[in-house]
Amino acid sequence: MTYTKRILLYSLLSVILLFSFGCPPRIPPDALKLTEKSIEHRQLQTRIYDTKDEAKILASCAGLMQDMGFNLDESETELGVLVGSKQRSAKKASQVAASIFLAVLTGEAVPVDDKQKMRLSIVTKPAGEEQERISVRVTFQRIVWNTQGQICKKEFLDDPEIYQEFYSKLSKSLFLEAHKI
Repeated sequence: MTYTKRILLYSLLSVILLFSFGCPPRIPPDALKLTEKSIEHRQLQTRIYDTKDEAKILASCAGLMQDMGFNLDESETELGVLVGSKQRSAKKASQVAASIFLAVLTGEAVPVDDKQKMRLSIVTKPAGEEQERISVRVTFQRIVWNTQGQICKKEFLDDPEIYQEFYSKLSKSLFLEAHKI
């Protein structure tokens, strides 16, 4: 290949690359729009408290996490973030019985849920026009390992009772703290 053909080829490739990187991909208009289900989850996970004292809310949240059996894994109070976890058994008698039944029939061991790690994440931030209130968002997740040590489930917990119980206890804690009881 001659020198001029190489220069022409490199110039052509440079122009193609320039145009391909110069045109950003178009984002669909609904790409960042929340789905109805995600809006429901946010409403379930979030409460707003009439106070400016974010540190007091974070302290109550940390105490509540520990009362619920969670270990505090991460704490970034400047950002309003707390993360905790706890280990629990995931064994269910019905699942073990079905596994034994299948093992007898097939001669093969069938893995069952063994242990789980429950995670709790709390994020607080000022809310309102003049940031006179604090928004608290809590999420519960779990990771389940089977008897072969493999992760078999990763899921968000969206049972309304869990969130209602958490916020009921948090409200009581904040009330008791505010009244020095």
